[in-house]
Amino acid sequence: MGFKKAESLNVFGEALETCSTDPMTGFFRDGGCDTCAEDRGSHTVCCVMTAEFLAFSKYVGNDLSTPRPEYNFAGLNPGDGWCVCASRWLQAAEEGAAPPVNLAATHKRALDVIPMEMLEAHAMQPG
Repeated sequence: MGFKKAESLNVFGEALETCSTDPMTGFFRDGGCDTCAEDRGSHTVCCVMTAEFLAFSKYVGNDLSTPRPEYNFAGLNPGDGWCVCASRWLQAAEEGAAPPVNLAATHKRALDVIPMEMLEAHAMQPG
């Protein structure tokens, strides 16, 4: 069976870059922030985890830092790349806790939820 991926384009309309393979991220667990109709959370925003965001996410009910071996999930640490749900990232941004975004690895579908200007304001700095 399997899900049909949406076109793999980033917010610039270019080929979507890999977000993270260590830890392996994405709705498809292939390292990219690809999405599909079945991805109700829109796991499309490639972020670099911060202690602040991990604490915020846990506080609002999505504990990303605790290992869950039953799901083959080691838990995230500050500095890890991860595909975050667009609505959760927006919520974190509104609360001042948004992690930095890798725009080249963020899927264009994130723009259905988050204005480009807001993503650009949180873009990772090169280097």
